[in-house]
Amino acid sequence: MADAAFWGNQETARTVVQRVKELKGWLDPFDRLAERVKSAGELDELLEAEPDTSIASELDTEIRSLQADVRAFEVRSLLRGPDDWRSAQIEIAAGAGGTEAMDWSEMLMRMYTRWAERHGYTIEILDMSEGEEAGIKGAVLEISGQYAYGFLRTETGVHRLVRISPFDSNARRHTSFAQVFVYPVVDTEINIEIRDEDIRMDVFRASGAGGQHVNKTSSAVRLTHMPSGIVVSSQQERSQFKNKATAMKQLKNRLYKLEAEKQAAAKAKLDATKSDNTFGSQIRSYVFQPYTMVNDHRTELKIPDVQRVMDGDIDEFVEAYLKRFGAGVAGGEAA
Repeated sequence: MADAAFWGNQETARTVVQRVKELKGWLDPFDRLAERVKSAGELDELLEAEPDTSIASELDTEIRSLQADVRAFEVRSLLRGPDDWRSAQIEIAAGAGGTEAMDWSEMLMRMYTRWAERHGYTIEILDMSEGEEAGIKGAVLEISGQYAYGFLRTETGVHRLVRISPFDSNARRHTSFAQVFVYPVVDTEINIEIRDEDIRMDVFRASGAGGQHVNKTSSAVRLTHMPSGIVVSSQQERSQFKNKATAMKQLKNRLYKLEAEKQAAAKAKLDATKSDNTFGSQIRSYVFQPYTMVNDHRTELKIPDVQRVMDGDIDEFVEAYLKRFGAGVAGGEAA
């Protein structure tokens, strides 16, 4: 890359630079772990020669930390899908269940937000439609950071909630559903052709909080891609121009994912082990009453501490899925 001629072909140069970054993202953490293992070994040899309780305590702490970090590196090593290294876009949509389902959708949005915060990712709300009484009808979040998509693609599917509804005056148990879709965030240099004549743009007044400006100005944008039937919208910004740019970014991500799914469908015909994969099937149940349990129906992993899961601790589910299905298909779903 030091050769000036290397930058003559910008497209090739970008590809090589991205590949170098990707490899460094594996080699650097591995080297750091190897160095820590070496240091721990030297500390152990020192203890054999000269026993010391304070050094022994230090070594025990480091070993526990190493075990956790090696396990995390092992899980990350399973992310071998072509788009796993990308940032992620999460779409959450309330299903059957009315207000209860809208509240459930907002709970899921909080769960993924907390997960992203735990892992040092940045979160941006691209679009959100508030419910009439509580919760949200739907939302689109962007989780930015390396391998966010690789981890979060495991969450695509229907999420089921069972609890005594706080919105039911008779305190009856309700079952609600929300659909989660996860898309890779497409780099701006990837060429996804979107012709102007294929898009219909509608503008409307934004709903929900935002003051008088939001309610009086048609700043919200809805784009319909007529060849594919994909519809995206954005109403978070006051500027119609900014909302259109955000909606176009969503559309580009969806079209990229659509193409990946077409390729995956062709591959699945030749792969008998993936022939029973279905998109949008119920993947997990969250039970609050009469007992507490989160049950992943794909891996059969069960966690009784539902509150811990709702606070964003979903790593055990992600790990179990990746260990069972690995890279999966392009687009990442294996229900």
